[in-house]
Amino acid sequence: MGDSIFNCCYVPPQPPGEEEHHRSRRAEIMASNSASISPDKRFLIFFDFDETIVDETSDDMVVQAAPGQHLPGWLKDTYQPGRYNEYMQRVLAYLAEQGVTESDLRSIMEKIPASPGMLNLFQFLRTRPAHDFEVVLVSDANTFFIDSWLRRAGVRQLFHRIFTNPATFNKNGRLVLRPFHSHECQRCPDNMCKQVVVRDYVARRTQERGRPYQRIFYVGDGANDFCPALSLGPRDVAFPRRDFPMHRLITETHEAMPGEFKAVTVPWVSGEDVITRLRKLVTE
Repeated sequence: MGDSIFNCCYVPPQPPGEEEHHRSRRAEIMASNSASISPDKRFLIFFDFDETIVDETSDDMVVQAAPGQHLPGWLKDTYQPGRYNEYMQRVLAYLAEQGVTESDLRSIMEKIPASPGMLNLFQFLRTRPAHDFEVVLVSDANTFFIDSWLRRAGVRQLFHRIFTNPATFNKNGRLVLRPFHSHECQRCPDNMCKQVVVRDYVARRTQERGRPYQRIFYVGDGANDFCPALSLGPRDVAFPRRDFPMHRLITETHEAMPGEFKAVTVPWVSGEDVITRLRKLVTE
């Protein structure tokens, strides 16, 4: 992988004391539960959540809980590019002030439809031999939204790890959202660079397993899914949702910088498209 790709997520030296804090925090996140995963998995597959697993953006859907199902202009005007996590913190605080409860939010999340063929893809993964797939979710949504949907769909146990922004209810019943981490990537929002997550997880798991995975897969749709897909190698496969930002960015990179994007690219419209390619690869 060329230096220009890794520079996307290069973390420069921190001032004394800060470097160790960031390193220990990341190690803590990555170490949690990963040692309990079977070391014999042949393949590692990452999924995004919004507009990948589900066919909507969960942050947009939660607005249905607001009075009149819309947010006031003064609140929407507080959004700043790259700082969406902070904006959503204000949105959730506003919803709590309007009397929106945990049950209200969970009900909205549970009703979001799955993307076409996605539940069939999950069923395929569940019925494969136990040593085939290690399944990981990496999302810029939050723990409450994701967990609510996965449990309702009956697929929570499929995922060995979930990396997303922490969200818990405080004593006043407000859903409090926090950023996942900090990073130096200029491509990604301030609160999460998925390439940092993917690279750190792959490095840790490779060390724990004592060997690399045969292939790594990434299923996504958005611009923030393009960044982690850049870290994939030539044997790996990126599954971008057809005609969504991730797909367009991959296409533009192939045209502008041939060879810079290393992974095989398989666009999908339905989870069935992903199943078709995976069936071929698992038999090689």
